[in-house]
Amino acid sequence: MEERLIVSMIHVFFIAFGVMVGGAFLGSLGSLITGEAPYTSMVRIAKGLRIWAIVAAIGGTFDTIARFEKGIFDGSTFDLFKQIMVIVAAMGGVKAAMVFFQWILQEDIT
Repeated sequence: MEERLIVSMIHVFFIAFGVMVGGAFLGSLGSLITGEAPYTSMVRIAKGLRIWAIVAAIGGTFDTIARFEKGIFDGSTFDLFKQIMVIVAAMGGVKAAMVFFQWILQEDIT
């Protein structure tokens, strides 16, 4: 495995984690100001941010699609593998953030 791939996966993991945690905390602050329940809105916001955290972490969808195309049509299997691993790392960051919220809020989040 290339060392740059591992570095990229670590960055993508923490970007997705940060988007989830930051977005949910700051969004729940808005709910607190408006008089709504912040914990309930934190869970709702976190569930809504899942796909956007993945997209933000991988740097947009068009670059990923272009790399998939290069991997499939040009026979560059390492590029295809690399993009799949980056997407898996982003999904791992999202899942880690959801487990973090489950730990903080002490309730089941699915």
